[in-house]
Amino acid sequence: MAKLYEVTRRIRLENAIISAAIRLGIAPKGMHLLAVKGRATGELRETPIEPIEIDGKRWLVAPFGEVNWVRNARKAGQVRLRRGRTVEYLQVREADPGESAPVLRAYLNRGYTGDYFDAGPNSLLADFEEEAHKHPVFIALDPTSPDK
Repeated sequence: MAKLYEVTRRIRLENAIISAAIRLGIAPKGMHLLAVKGRATGELRETPIEPIEIDGKRWLVAPFGEVNWVRNARKAGQVRLRRGRTVEYLQVREADPGESAPVLRAYLNRGYTGDYFDAGPNSLLADFEEEAHKHPVFIALDPTSPDK
């Protein structure tokens, strides 16, 4: 049975440290700060994330489930990715389970947060399709300008 994600004081501290490192451009390779407008407040909310690239497409995976950035991205349809001084605004679309399955498998094969998945890196794609509703995946589409 997969672990349930819970934001603890330790996780908040780790996120604050990694977020600062991302802003400085010194975080581990591939780490970005994802920012999306809050559904209710309209204020930008940031969270560290590591997009995954497959066949020239970038994917944003929510390994911990339907967290706030997922709900915000669904509503906004746009996110900001930042690493150091590089900032880009992207349109996003939530992937369907068929699209998500190979991305989720590739995500786990790279060693990411497998404790939160019932499927394992060597599971069938059908297992990841079943898992898709618990781990939303977004495809990064065309670059866009900031939504005012």
